[in-house]
Amino acid sequence: MDAVRVALLRDVLAGTEWLGATRRFAGTLRGSVVSHGGGLLLVGGSGYEPWHLAAHLVDEAAWSATPELAPTLVRQDARPSDPAHLAVGPGRLAAARRGETLLVVSPAEPGAALLEGVHDARRAGATVLALGGEGGEGDGAGAGELAAMAHEVLAVPDGAELDLDTVQHLVSAAAGENAAPSPARGRRRFRDRLSRLADELTAPPPPRW
Repeated sequence: MDAVRVALLRDVLAGTEWLGATRRFAGTLRGSVVSHGGGLLLVGGSGYEPWHLAAHLVDEAAWSATPELAPTLVRQDARPSDPAHLAVGPGRLAAARRGETLLVVSPAEPGAALLEGVHDARRAGATVLALGGEGGEGDGAGAGELAAMAHEVLAVPDGAELDLDTVQHLVSAAAGENAAPSPARGRRRFRDRLSRLADELTAPPPPRW
């Protein structure tokens, strides 16, 4: 989802709770990583990998000159033969340290193994953020053990106006926009983003990240 579609979506959502909720969550995310100089770990629940959120955060990190937003994607089934940026496995959670931020994205309550990793990361001093579904069987980030461990939760209930993927787009866009640039750099970055947006709108769809 490009910047134009995000802007249109925000217009549609004007007056709902989603704009404020996603911006607050994005502000917490940005504030955590920037204040500690980076160290963002991104992990999905069982059978779910937040590929698109990882890619959008990398883009926002570049566009907003906020490198701290670029995440390390932690994958449940990572293999040593994978490319370096895709080869980080769940053991990375046990190695989390104070000052790092762990963002868990899951449409349902994660399994025991991931919850144990999240617990290890929090006990070591990492800030834990949870983004995901809520409601009925398999409660997600809005209920259960993950929510109890998280410092900040943004739930996307079943039957909500938005799905989890759309909420991730809003969060990543807000995380980049909420960076506070200097006036000179802000003008340059605005022109850069317009140029990049023009390129995106005229380019063929990119390969899967």
